[in-house]
Amino acid sequence: MLPMIAFDVETPNHRNDRISAIGITVIENGEITQSLGVLIDPETEFDAFNIALTGISPEAVRGKMTFPRLWERIGPAFSQNLLLAHNAPFDMGVLAKCLRHYEIEAPEFLRYACTCRMARSFYPHMPHHGLKDMCELFGIALDHHKADSDARACAMLALKYQEYGKDLSPFYKKYDVAKMRTVGRAL
Repeated sequence: MLPMIAFDVETPNHRNDRISAIGITVIENGEITQSLGVLIDPETEFDAFNIALTGISPEAVRGKMTFPRLWERIGPAFSQNLLLAHNAPFDMGVLAKCLRHYEIEAPEFLRYACTCRMARSFYPHMPHHGLKDMCELFGIALDHHKADSDARACAMLALKYQEYGKDLSPFYKKYDVAKMRTVGRAL
């Protein structure tokens, strides 16, 4: 089974080009092996809306590591494994914008899959397929808009889908980091 990294980002403002927190949950051999959340100094201003939504303020990230330092640690794993996110186009876009802003050399393509798109396909009868809705369906604990909780919930959804016999591979996509868009299927 392909190793997967579920991740979720929180942003400091409406531009969604910087990250104030990231949650990362690693799945290996069908089990969660690691889960963590990291506050990041986005080196930019915060919008009141984002502070209210995430609970992350400029004071909370003052003195925390910046995205380039974080990427040194997570970049190799993100580059080599399948990334999972709920509403992945958002998270992948924010990640690509951060890489571009900091002029960080990244792989041309990242592999990813969206657990929200999976939910729409696997459970079309449900009126909503947001992370909160899917967690309620499966009884998964969620502290929504907290990056570590959202990433862990995303990982648990992928595992639940597999437990119920769903094939995730048709949802594996290839993301062009420079063009900031999906360019096809990933194997």
